[in-house]
Amino acid sequence: MKTALQFKLSQQLALTPQLQQSIRLLQLSTLELNQEIEQMLAENPLLERDDDPLGECVSISANGTLDPPLPQGLADLGGTPAETAQRNDEGDREADTDSGGSNSDGDDAPADWGHDSGSRSQNDDDDEREYPQLAGAGVSLVEHLREQLFATRLERRDRALIELLIDELDRDGMLTTSLDEFREALPAELEIDPDEVTAALKLLQSFDPPGVAARNLKECLLLQLAQTDHDDPEVMAVARAIVVDHLELLAARDFVRLRRVLQCDEDSLRQAHTLIRSLEPRPGARFGSDDAGYVVPDVIVRRTRAGWTAALNPDVMPKLRVNDMYADILRRNRGSASGNLSGPLQEARWMIKNIAQRFDTILRVSQAIVERQRGFFSHGAVAMRPLVLREIADTLDLHESTISRVTTQKYMLTPHGTFELKYFFGSHVATDTGGAASSTAIRALIKQLIGAEDARRPLSDSQIADMLGEQGIVVARRTVAKYRESLRIAPVAQRKSL
Repeated sequence: MKTALQFKLSQQLALTPQLQQSIRLLQLSTLELNQEIEQMLAENPLLERDDDPLGECVSISANGTLDPPLPQGLADLGGTPAETAQRNDEGDREADTDSGGSNSDGDDAPADWGHDSGSRSQNDDDDEREYPQLAGAGVSLVEHLREQLFATRLERRDRALIELLIDELDRDGMLTTSLDEFREALPAELEIDPDEVTAALKLLQSFDPPGVAARNLKECLLLQLAQTDHDDPEVMAVARAIVVDHLELLAARDFVRLRRVLQCDEDSLRQAHTLIRSLEPRPGARFGSDDAGYVVPDVIVRRTRAGWTAALNPDVMPKLRVNDMYADILRRNRGSASGNLSGPLQEARWMIKNIAQRFDTILRVSQAIVERQRGFFSHGAVAMRPLVLREIADTLDLHESTISRVTTQKYMLTPHGTFELKYFFGSHVATDTGGAASSTAIRALIKQLIGAEDARRPLSDSQIADMLGEQGIVVARRTVAKYRESLRIAPVAQRKSL
């Protein structure tokens, strides 16, 4: 085979660094975008925030002068702020010496006491407005139990046993270790008697919250029933009997069999059921330290005279700019040794341009979604129409992958709540009239039907499918079950009540 040179013309698509950055910024969430911006600000000296909270602070220049200059009132006095403060303090001391430290009436309070107190109160209010109180740290379950333990009068040995038992509790307040395993883990030279461990556990179980340190669900509920006051002893007896022997029947909501086994009337069983439902199966759950997460919307939808309109949330839009001082240096020294700054300058401009393009694309996609889902914004989820990514992509002359990046982890604030942009896209379900219904609207209809059902005779999946068919929406029973499970709604047997 002979080796030869050959020329060939071909087209090839190459992603420039600017395009790669634009694609990466487009798929970032608001939190990830802020992290990216902070990293870029730390690496690129030519990029700075236009909304810098320290931008209005007074700084000291190299020659010792203040930048920005002093206000006119302080400039008239002359000197630095420290000298001015020292001169004011000296003047105050001289005034106190001349007046003898008291007013003309001989009182210890200063002459302008009322004025000072009013101004001090006003300043205090200003401080509270400018520096809001931080949220107090929540008390954990272990700390809550130890506070109660320290308030009891116990011997040192018993106190140590209870404190060790507290350390064995899980985050729900349950004791997952058996007493035998707990005693065997202790040093043998302590000679801990089993009765001591049992007595320590009983004392711990009397602490708040009720049901703490229980070894299983049955013991947890019984401990809470023992600390519950109820007017009807028959209801308490029925509740205890259910917890001791018939929790499985209660979980299956087999009320007919429960009433026959317990030989009680329907009213007593209903009250006992309500009492058991008021108990807490996880006593330590309310002491959890998990903070709720909040979503900041990228787009806000409002009703105007022209209809529903989408607008960007100004709180999530970073305000960036190129540093004026460095940019001026580059302009005045073109072609000289300032080439080291030309690269960061170009990167800063790319960053600003790509962020602006990111928010412009989000706004365009959001407005296109609003125009096609006007029924949702006016009437709720039941009026959601089918929508796919290709429909928005064809309207905006963008690729489907771009629409997918825009709608991922971007949120829209609507009159019905805050939703991810992907929420407005749903599959098609055929109707009797030849049209299509959105899966989101079908879920909303299922939720409405179950919410209005009779608790004694809840609707089955087949009945819900028939009711949807009467409205012209053809869905199978398995589809109804899938949508119901996605809504976290229990099956018909578990929704039944007295």
